[in-house]
Parts: sequence; C-alpha cells; structure tokens
Amino acid sequence: MSAIVGELFTLILMAFALGMDAFSVGLGMGMFQLRLKQIAKIGFIIGIFHVIMPLLGMITGKLLSENFSEIAGYIGGALLVLLGIQMIWNGFKEVETSRITPVGFGLLLFAVSVSLDSFSVGLSLGIYQARTAIVLLSFGISAMVMTWLGLLIGRKVKGWLGSYGEMLGGGILLIFGIKLLISL
Repeated sequence: MSAIVGELFTLILMAFALGMDAFSVGLGMGMFQLRLKQIAKIGFIIGIFHVIMPLLGMITGKLLSENFSEIAGYIGGALLVLLGIQMIWNGFKEVETSRITPVGFGLLLFAVSVSLDSFSVGLSLGIYQARTAIVLLSFGISAMVMTWLGLLIGRKVKGWLGSYGEMLGGGILLIFGIKLLISL
C-alpha cells in the first residue's frame, strides 16, 4: 500500500513539474485578454495533449524496456535528467515575444509545444513500467488545471512568475532523473 502511495506522490509531483511549462506559457498567453470560454477550451486541449503525448511515450518506453531491458533504465533516467536541465536552461533565456495566438492552428502548436516534454517523461515511465492510467490522469488533469491557472493569473498579473515556473519544473524532473539513475 505504501508503495502505491509513494508512486502516486511521485507521479503527482512529476505532473506538477510538467504542468509548470504550460503554466508559464499560459501566463504569457493570458495577456491576450482571453474570454473565460477560450481559457476553458485552451486548458482542456492542453490536458488532452498531456494525455496523448505521455501515452505515446509510455508505449515506446515499454517496447524499449522489453527489447533492451538492461540499458532501458539508464536511458529513462538520463532522459529525465536531460529534460530537467533543458527546462532549467530555458528558464535563463530571455523571454521571446510570441506572435502565435491561442486560436486554431496556433492553439494546436501551443498544445504540442508544451506537451512535448511529457512524451519524454512518458518514455521514461514506460521503461519503468509505471501505472498507465494513473500517469495519464495525473498528467492530463494537472496540465489542464495549471494551464487554466496560468491563463487566469496572466490576465491579472501579466507575467510575475515567468521563467521561474519552468525552472522549478525542470528542477523537479532533474531530481527524479538522478534518483532513478542512482537506484539502478
């Protein structure tokens, strides 16, 4: 029972870390003065992409672990470490102003861009045989809620957290990646 609680806690933290990317970008997008209906739609679509991308990653990770079980664990841990470092690094870059609006194709581009990292995390979790339903629910719900929060706060505050949110998420993924590599 305590192993399930520990896994659930870990997955919720990872979902939060991945959601920070959507939250940070949502802060910037919130400056477009979107209507609440648009905010609801954007959050829902981001949540859907945070289910699809890790599912594809987990399927790929399970295939890798079945065929390359010896090295697959190291690949999964290394991917989390690299993703964490990349998110922290991106947090130090100057914020680029985006001309993409969260409507139509711009919304799909936004959804894909903030959910790509969840594919890599899904790949790692697939290698480690994580519980698929729990991963997908926690990632999807967290991304949706974090997007909503980012968009709503962005409407009010217009960017006080900015890149620090992505750096926080990257730090969490980096720690989990190191933890996985140490435990092998």
